[in-house]
Amino acid sequence: MAMNRKDSDLLRLKWFYLLTFFGTGSISPLLSVYFSEVQQLNGYQVGTLLSIGPIMMIFFQPLWGLLADAKSAHNKLLVVATFIAGVMGLGYAVIGSYYWYLLIAIILGIFQSAIIPLSDSISVQYANKKKVAYGNIRLYGSLGFGLAVFVMGSLSEWKPEVIFYAFFLTLTLAAILAVQLPKEKTRSSNLNLFSGVRNLLSIRKFLVFLLITFLIFGPNLANNFYFSLFIEHSGGTYTGIGIAFLIAVLSEIPFMRLAGIWSSKVGLLQVAFIAAIASMLRWIIYFIEPGLPIIYATTVIQGFSLGLFIPVGIQYVREISPLTLTATAVTLYSAVGNGIGNWFCTFIGGIIFEVYSIYAVYLFFGLLSLFGAILTTYLIKQDKQQPQYKTKFS
Repeated sequence: MAMNRKDSDLLRLKWFYLLTFFGTGSISPLLSVYFSEVQQLNGYQVGTLLSIGPIMMIFFQPLWGLLADAKSAHNKLLVVATFIAGVMGLGYAVIGSYYWYLLIAIILGIFQSAIIPLSDSISVQYANKKKVAYGNIRLYGSLGFGLAVFVMGSLSEWKPEVIFYAFFLTLTLAAILAVQLPKEKTRSSNLNLFSGVRNLLSIRKFLVFLLITFLIFGPNLANNFYFSLFIEHSGGTYTGIGIAFLIAVLSEIPFMRLAGIWSSKVGLLQVAFIAAIASMLRWIIYFIEPGLPIIYATTVIQGFSLGLFIPVGIQYVREISPLTLTATAVTLYSAVGNGIGNWFCTFIGGIIFEVYSIYAVYLFFGLLSLFGAILTTYLIKQDKQQPQYKTKFS
C-alpha cells in the first residue's frame, strides 16, 4: 500500500537527519585525531582549525536564516549548502597543507552552518503542523551520528582519509533528498527582517536563553572534537573511540522521545536544567582522570544532556519568538550554540590542552555548565512570574 503524503514527508525528514548526521559523525569526532596524529599538527594549529567552523556559524547562520525568511527559500538553500559542504569536506583528503586546510575549513564552515538551522526550521514547522514530536524526527540524527563514529572509527584505522569520503557521499545523498522535503510556509514579503531581528533581541528571555545555550551546548559540541583525544590519552584505540561515541550518541535517542513528555509535565526550562546538571557532572568526572570502564559507562549521561536539551531548547526558542521570524530565531539560537559556544569552547579548549592537559579542558567545560544551570534557574523564576509560552509537544 502506498504511503500517504504525511508518511512520505516524515520519512524523508528522518532520512535527511540520518544522512547529514552520519556525515558529521564521520568527520568531526575523528578530525582532531587526524590533524594531530596523521598530519602532526600542534595543539594551537588543531584548535585553530577546529574553531573555524564555529566562527563561520557565528556570522553566517543568522544570514542564512534572514535570507531563507526573506525569500522563502529554505529548501533551495538547504540543497545548495548541503551539497557544497560535502564537496568541500572531500578537500581534506586530497590536500595536505595547513594553510590549505584553513581555506577549506572556512568555505566548509560557511555552507555547513546552514544545514542544521534550516533543516530544524523545516522540521519544527512540519512537526507542529502535523502534530508530530520534533524529538522523534531529530533522534534519527543522533542515530546517524552514532553509527558513523562506530563504523568510521574502525575503518579509519585502515585508512584515515575514509572519513572524508563518507562525509562527501552522505551529504551528496542528503542534498538530493532535500529537494523533496516539506516546504516552509511563505513569509510576508513586506516583513522588515532586520527590524524583526532587533525586536527578537529585545526579548530578555530570548537573550538569557541564548547565553544558557552558549554555556551548555558549547561544551557538548566541543566535546565531539576533544573526546577522541581524551579516550586516546586514557589508553583507548580508534575502535574504542567509535564504541564510546556510539554509546553516547545512541543514549540521546530515548531521551529525545521522553523530552516532549517530561516538558509537558514539568516545563521546558526544567528539563533544560536537568540537561545542564547532567553535563556538569559528566565533565567533572572526566576531569578526575577516570579509567576507560568508567568513561564508557558515563557516556550515557549524554542522553540526559544533549538528548534532552536539543528538542526542548529549539521548542522554547520557537515558543518565545515571533511567528514571522521562525527561521531567523532558530538560526540565531543555532549561531550561539553551534557557533559562538562551539568556537569558544573549542578554541579555548585547544589552548588549555596545549598548556595543561586534556583533563583540564573538561574542568573548564564543567564550570561553564555550572553557570548555565544557575542561569536556567533564574529563567525558571522569571517564567513563573511572567509566563509567555506553553509547550506544544504532542
